[in-house]
Amino acid sequence: MLSMINYRDYITIEPGKRSGKPSIRGMRITVQDVLEYLASGMSEEMIIDDFPELTSEDIKACLAFAADRERKLITVPAA
Repeated sequence: MLSMINYRDYITIEPGKRSGKPSIRGMRITVQDVLEYLASGMSEEMIIDDFPELTSEDIKACLAFAADRERKLITVPAA
């Protein structure tokens, strides 16, 4: 199995910034922003071109954060 990046080194949550949404390294760019850019078809390179303060590791951290959240979801059995 491949090892994932430790998103805790990149993702921060600050109550006064972007309503406390998980953000990248204290910036105003949220994990949700990056995931939406990827979902819309933007490549990692396109995102970094638009936001040069981001790194490849930042984007991978967003994906790792989302994967960890998905893993922690509670599944409800069907009735």
